[in-house]
Amino acid sequence: MATNPIQQPSTVTAVPHPRPPLPGDLRSLARALASAPAEPRWREHMVGRLGPVRRGFAEHVRLTEGPAGLYAELLYQAPRLDRGVRLLAGEHTAIAAAIAALQHAVRLPSVPAEELREQARNLLRALDRHRQRGADLLWEAYQADLGGED
Repeated sequence: MATNPIQQPSTVTAVPHPRPPLPGDLRSLARALASAPAEPRWREHMVGRLGPVRRGFAEHVRLTEGPAGLYAELLYQAPRLDRGVRLLAGEHTAIAAAIAALQHAVRLPSVPAEELREQARNLLRALDRHRQRGADLLWEAYQADLGGED
């Protein structure tokens, strides 16, 4: 069965930055995480790094979900991607909750630094997996429709 090639999603070109802000924010969070928790103001540094991560992730959700988002456009052009899109959209809620929980916990002096570091490592892994799944989904969309022809 032949399908029409998927056109590059128009929402990608609507991003106001040349690259999404999230990856740099994640590197900044990872650097703060790698510093010693015994350093003065370590928790303050963590709080300062989590705000941009939360805002960047909220922007990612805004650009991907909703009637004009990337996911809607992908589903319009390739309904077979429904399962993958639903998986990614479902991860948004869990990741946003993990960011909020870490932001709350890091402000509580009673939460041990090692527990905070573990939460932050889990968050970074979840974000990395989410980004890879999104990239895989896009690859699948374009590879299946554009690749394989000689």
